[in-house]
Parts: sequence; structure tokens; C-alpha cells
Amino acid sequence: MENKTFNADIIFIEGLKVSPKSSASAFILLLLIYIFIMVSNIGLVVLISMERSLQEPMYLLFCNMSINDVFGATTIIPRLLSNIFSPITDRYIYYMDCVVQAFSSHFHAGTSHAVLVIMAFDRYVAICNPLRYATIMTNRMVLKLSAGAWLVAFILVAILIGLTIRLTRCRRIIINPFCDNASLFKLSCQNLLINHIYGLGSAVVILGSSIGSIALTYLRIAMVCLSSKNKVLNSGAANLHHTPGLGRQRESVIVLFHVIPPPSTRSSMGCSAKSSDTRSSAFSIQMKLIEIK
Repeated sequence: MENKTFNADIIFIEGLKVSPKSSASAFILLLLIYIFIMVSNIGLVVLISMERSLQEPMYLLFCNMSINDVFGATTIIPRLLSNIFSPITDRYIYYMDCVVQAFSSHFHAGTSHAVLVIMAFDRYVAICNPLRYATIMTNRMVLKLSAGAWLVAFILVAILIGLTIRLTRCRRIIINPFCDNASLFKLSCQNLLINHIYGLGSAVVILGSSIGSIALTYLRIAMVCLSSKNKVLNSGAANLHHTPGLGRQRESVIVLFHVIPPPSTRSSMGCSAKSSDTRSSAFSIQMKLIEIK
């Protein structure tokens, strides 16, 4: 223990603060949550991969979110489980391991919001421009957008963590259940102004683009559906809502998914997705428009 105390690469971390009597219950609860996240998300990815009818843009985006959730949960939960029975004074982590965990946790969060922006765009095109949906949101386009989302999140987080690891350390205690950027730069006694400015700025950009795009998308969808000047499109939207598997409840779930996307929501959406095909829905709208004309 003394060697660890004088090793500059050893960081003491608080972890979860639970009493010895509650350790077993907390461990079981966390383990069940972790198992549920892994099984539900991996199951959804396997289902979409094996079912050819589900290999459509929206479900490929579900795969993005599921893979990201598996990555994020694996980054944080296993270490929490490993430390939960240890006394707080014996909980430690190597500095580079802490840096990797901080990078991974922020990368997971940034990627989630970036993919949500793509999902909002996908729903906008599907509802407001259904005749061009099949040509705009192809699988190739979704792959490009997804790769861009992961790349943007990676670059932003790499700069964020890079600004932190350049700092010299004068402390070795992290008062947090797991490592994040704020915990890391608080180990330094240097001027943290640049870290605060970039951290706040990147958070505003990521959260603002995600929440703003979702809000604007559904506001635009509502305006299109309610506008008296778009009766033909409203007729097409009505036809879309009466397509099997795309009822009002399903649309409500999609809205909730964009705002609060837990793994269980994606799993239920994936399991009920066999009856839905966005391209066939767009085609039915096109036929409806021809009949009206």
C-alpha cells in the first residue's frame, strides 16, 4: 500500500459510496443493469444484422446507438463492480487507465448526441419529404453520416482530453464514481481557464445541436401536418399513419426515443420493426398522391 501511495501514476478514486451492508445489493443491481444493457443492445444488433428486411436507414441508426451503449456501459460499469466491495481507501486506478475511461465516457456521450441529430434528420425527411426519402436516406448515406458522427465526437473529445493531460498534477484523489474530464483537470494546480472554456463550448455545441435539431425537426413536422396549405401532404401522412406497424403509438415511441433513448426503447422498437418499411410507406404516399391528382 505504501508503494502505491508514493507512486505518481496511482490515482485514488472514490467510486460508489455504499455501506458494507448495501454492497451486495448494489453489486447485484448494477450487474443486472449491465446484463440488461448488453443483452438488449447486442440482441437488437444481431436481429437487424440477420433480418434483411430491417436493414433500412432508421434501424442502422438503432445499431449505432446500441453499439455505442454497449461501449459506454463496458467503459464504466465493470470497474464500478470491481471496486464495490473494496474499502474506499483501497480504491485506486492508474492515471492512464483513468484517462482512457474519461475519454471513453465523453466519447460515448458525444456520439449519442451526434447520432440523435442524424435520427432527427431522418424523421424530418421521412415525414416532410417522403417522396425523396428513398433517394436521400440510402444505406450508403446513413453509413457516411454515422461515420461522420463518430469522427466528429472523437475529434472533439480527443482535444478535450488532450488539453487535460498536458497539465501537471499536484493531487491524486478523485471524488467521483468514475473518471471524467472534470475529475482529471481538478488534479492539477495550474490555470484551468482554457479547459473550462473549451469544455463548456464543446458541451454547448454538442448538446445544442442535438436538442435544437430534435426540437426544430418535430416543430417542422407539426407545422407541416397542421398547415391547411398542405392538404395533400396531410393526406399522405394520414396514409402513412394507417400503414400496418406505424400507428400513433409507434410515432409517440419514436418521439420519446429521440428525446430519451434508453436501451429498452430501442429494443422494443427493434422487436416490432419487422412490420415496418419506410420505403414502402413512401411509395404508398406517392400512389395516394397520384389518386388525388
